Amino acid sequence: MEFDTKNVNGSSYHLAGIVPCGGQPLDFGMEWPDFMMPIAPNYTMIEAAIMECAWAGCETIWVCLHEDTAPLVRYRIGDFIQDPVWAWRSMDPNPTAKQRRIPIFYVPVHPKNRFRRDCLAWSVIEGALSAFKVSATVSKWIYPNKYWVSFPYGYFDPQLLREHRQKISSPKNFYVTHKGQTPEQGQHTSFSFGKDEFIRFRRQIRKGTGKVAGPEDEDGIPRTKLPLDERYSARWFELKDVFIELDNEKDNSIEVQEFYDLSSWEKYRNYLSSELSSKTIRPPEWLMKQKEFGSISLDRTD
Repeated sequence: MEFDTKNVNGSSYHLAGIVPCGGQPLDFGMEWPDFMMPIAPNYTMIEAAIMECAWAGCETIWVCLHEDTAPLVRYRIGDFIQDPVWAWRSMDPNPTAKQRRIPIFYVPVHPKNRFRRDCLAWSVIEGALSAFKVSATVSKWIYPNKYWVSFPYGYFDPQLLREHRQKISSPKNFYVTHKGQTPEQGQHTSFSFGKDEFIRFRRQIRKGTGKVAGPEDEDGIPRTKLPLDERYSARWFELKDVFIELDNEKDNSIEVQEFYDLSSWEKYRNYLSSELSSKTIRPPEWLMKQKEFGSISLDRTD
């Protein structure tokens, strides 16, 4: 199956939100996943990342995570959220009729990649590939044009993205920057990418080591096993090792002043003591409430 993007405009444009939640554990050391840490009362990192995708104008949201944590996350979040721009239009005579649901899909990290290349950046790649394959299976007219990456370990006010929706859903990539930094410098800021960037990112991941390496035998196959600490090095790749050559320019980016990295306990403490933390609250229920789609049909038991 060819990984491609279609060149269309208008309502048929499909911006797929990617929320990467795989990767190696951080230093929080809690019983629950790191991305379930709260950033406000009853409001977690992953919920904030999903809400950011909604403010960015994503038509679908794909959460890539380890299979054993997916049931907990789905129980907490549900199968969809409302588009905040269309959730409640007070001047509309019938505002509920214009509401737009954004479906949430849960993508498990493939078992063959678990403990081999499942860094946080790989969750971005696997989430995007799953979004493309599932959408293209339904119809060639609905597979994503672009992918918007929202990291749960970086937080800023997502409402800032509303006025940039048109630029985000355009052929040119869009970036959120903080002090001029993007994932290319290791920052957990959001960005969009397409087909060409996907190929480049995946090529970077594939530079990681495997279980064996040279020298090769007479058949051209490497047979020497690497030491345990040198095997599957892609597990430990940082964002700056994968997201390279980003075309970040002033006209396709937004510089946010209040941005906080949440990828360690010390950085998390900085956020909790910030003014942004005191202003952050959980979105209202009519915008984000745990709901699941009803079953299409059930077998009769009588």
